[in-house]
Amino acid sequence: MIEDMIHIQYVKKDIAVDIKKENLLGVFEPNAVDEPSDISEAIRNALFAPYGGPDFNGFLEGAKTVLLVINDATRPTPSGTIIATLLPLLERYGITEKSGLGILIATGAHRGATDEEFGQLFGSLAARLKNCCISHDSQDVDELVNLGVTRNGTPIILNKRLFLFDRIIIIGSVEPHYFAGFTGGRKAFLPGVAGYETIVANHRLALSEKAQSLALEGNPVHEDMMDALRHISAPVFSIMSVLDKEQGIAAVTAGDITDSFHAAVDVAKKVFCVKIPRKADIVISVAKFPMDINLYQSQKAIDNGAHAVKDGGILILVSACREGIGGKTFADLLARSSSPEDALERISREYKLGYHKAAKMAAIMQRMTVFAVTNLDAGLQESLFLTPVGTVQEAITKAIGVMHDKGIDTPQVIVFPDGCVTIPVEE
Repeated sequence: MIEDMIHIQYVKKDIAVDIKKENLLGVFEPNAVDEPSDISEAIRNALFAPYGGPDFNGFLEGAKTVLLVINDATRPTPSGTIIATLLPLLERYGITEKSGLGILIATGAHRGATDEEFGQLFGSLAARLKNCCISHDSQDVDELVNLGVTRNGTPIILNKRLFLFDRIIIIGSVEPHYFAGFTGGRKAFLPGVAGYETIVANHRLALSEKAQSLALEGNPVHEDMMDALRHISAPVFSIMSVLDKEQGIAAVTAGDITDSFHAAVDVAKKVFCVKIPRKADIVISVAKFPMDINLYQSQKAIDNGAHAVKDGGILILVSACREGIGGKTFADLLARSSSPEDALERISREYKLGYHKAAKMAAIMQRMTVFAVTNLDAGLQESLFLTPVGTVQEAITKAIGVMHDKGIDTPQVIVFPDGCVTIPVEE
């Protein structure tokens, strides 16, 4: 039987696996789109043809200080590329890294940026910008201010630096998100630079059935984020990118934070929503760099891939999990539980930040088996209801054997080489 060689990424390296043609239902990646021929020009065009509000010059008029809010290194946002275009424009108004410019890394509840990550975030500008850049710390109460509550009762606690600058520019990327609907836009503030108490309350809403990938209308997580925007007093200019399957820039939108976000959402749907003919018995979902940093981030590949798995099927997660679990709380909850059902029962009685991750995983594991090809300790994986397997090829062979034992002669396999941002939609 002729076999297809499928190429996927593991620890930024290309690996090949064989899947028989009779088993392969398809390899599905984000859809190709026409990229701008000149990225810098595309960014400048977005700045001066904004979606709502004044153009970039009008926005900066009269400003003496500007705060840039950027994503941390768990996101592939091309912040350095965008900032390189912005700096000469800011300098015309006397705003430089030495006078008037501040940069706040929107870490949410994550740790601060490392020296190595400054290079990832800013490229050749790292040394120049490091001294005017700080990482948000969600638990530093001295750097936070309480502004009220959202319609859902979530306290709105944000970084006080937002209120020390004349203007705020947010730089982000828009892609589907497994409980916020989409990343980008309003997410820069909540959870990006929110207090820990705010993040906990907001993420608890992820337990709602309405908190799903692609869902904005009626999604309580998204509602919280939108409510927080009303408390930002300085004018905000948003620069959103949509990346393609190679993490190149497919589109840039700018201007009003809400209008530019929705324009980017329209592009993101075209890129990341892929049509599959039907669900498969086995799905391979890969967490590509930088989302392979830990299991907490790589879980997005589990969540997205699960949409394409038949009940009783097998999902194969491929992720190095370079820095381990990434969230002890959700892992401890799963490890204390005797079954996915037990985990969900525990979460219904008590919520801590990270339990939403455990809940999403447990719900998936109720209806399928999850094999994992990672660098995590095998015993640890088993405590999280993952089945550790040494290599992707071994996982495929084992999964097909399981399906044969169930009486399925020709198990169908789907491959998502970029599972964290590929949303399967049945035709």
